[in-house]
Amino acid sequence: MAGIHLLDIEAAINWWRRRSPSPDGISTCPEVQALAEVYALMVYERRDEQDEDAMPPEAQMAWLDWYASTPDAPCIAICSTSQGDEICKGCGRSFDEVQHWPRMSPAEKRATWRRITFEGTAWRFNRYAERAAPPSPDAQARD
Repeated sequence: MAGIHLLDIEAAINWWRRRSPSPDGISTCPEVQALAEVYALMVYERRDEQDEDAMPPEAQMAWLDWYASTPDAPCIAICSTSQGDEICKGCGRSFDEVQHWPRMSPAEKRATWRRITFEGTAWRFNRYAERAAPPSPDAQARD
């Protein structure tokens, strides 16, 4: 069981707020309400993580919908683990994380993303950042 970080709950709330804006500036969509209850309890209890399996079903579904909108793998097609490195120079994942990625839960993947982002040492964050950037709307329209 992996934990969903408070910042990911917050990101999901903000994603839903943009996706389904309040018509009157006060009310919120059911997804925001479900996630906000989890978020409020985490803040009140001073917890950084919420067990993904202990989330209410409505909040879990809202979080998974947000998760589906994020990039899956941090790979930038420069894999040094295939050359024997324990940590990939391209994406920052460990050999085990690269090997087990397809079987990892969404919360486990987000924990890995959080770690490599905070470390910021992988080439995806500096030398080859353009490979990690999402395609521009113009490029998507051409595809």
